[in-house]
Amino acid sequence: MANNSTDLPVFDTSVPRTGDVSDVTKEVVSEMASAADYFELLKPRVMSLVVFTTLIGMIMAPNVAGGGVHPVVAFTALLLIALGAGASGALNMWYDADIDANMERTRTRPIPSGRISKDSALGFGLTLSAGSVMCLGVFVNWLSAGLLAFTIFFYAVVYTVWLKRHTAQNIVIGGAAGAFPPVVGWAAATGSVDVLPVLMFAIIFFWTPPHFWALALLKNKDYTENNIPMMPVVAGSKNTRFQILAYSLVMAGFAALPALLGHGSLFYALFSTALSAVFVAMSFWLFIAPDARQAAASKALFAYSILYLFLLFAGFPADKLIGI
Repeated sequence: MANNSTDLPVFDTSVPRTGDVSDVTKEVVSEMASAADYFELLKPRVMSLVVFTTLIGMIMAPNVAGGGVHPVVAFTALLLIALGAGASGALNMWYDADIDANMERTRTRPIPSGRISKDSALGFGLTLSAGSVMCLGVFVNWLSAGLLAFTIFFYAVVYTVWLKRHTAQNIVIGGAAGAFPPVVGWAAATGSVDVLPVLMFAIIFFWTPPHFWALALLKNKDYTENNIPMMPVVAGSKNTRFQILAYSLVMAGFAALPALLGHGSLFYALFSTALSAVFVAMSFWLFIAPDARQAAASKALFAYSILYLFLLFAGFPADKLIGI
């Protein structure tokens, strides 16, 4: 699935870090940023998916169903994991403030719009990162805290700093950060890691490229102008659409594995197969769609990919309740 194109644009990997956000926004940042501005730094829409997959990881842990985890401990773990995920989002916005200011999709974020200074965002992100990890270790367990720390580091440093501006595989490798939450949730509930959360990790890992590249196809101009080597920029639309289809097929295979390995009943097998069949069909349509229909196909796949992950993960506890 790696990009094998030989006729690729050459990217300057030393992307300038000197751009001043104030050049395109306000010269003076308000000293009293609102709580809503700081909440926006946490990337709440992304965090909602993290919270949901973390919760599913916790619910599916065997000792949770048996009442072995106190509800207060479970809530505390969920809150701290959400804050840790949000902290990595704040650090991402701090580092990417220069390119966010130039992209239509991101120029209204708190830093480019001048509502929060870069220094304040950095301090906020670092404080939340350290606080969430330490509290998770003290009040829950240190395995989940260690996994949360690694997740924050992977997103804020490995993806944001090392991968995003330097390789078209940024989303493929960096997708691991978004795949860890159910593993962290399971570890918070049990103090261990098992096969099912690893399968959940794999599902999200292979879901991420089709999900994000469908959006990247629509925002190709922004990424090109900001010298960000997203797959559509480097490999072109057709190659990217083929890779979306290929990753969708692999994702569908991993989505079926829980039932095949005894972690899901007939209900989950049928439910996941139906959801994945629609995902693959939409990916195939995007691959073969004529130029005039590609934007619509990309939008449709991007929207469905979000619904797909929510429904698929909701299928795990539903299967546990139905059990047919």
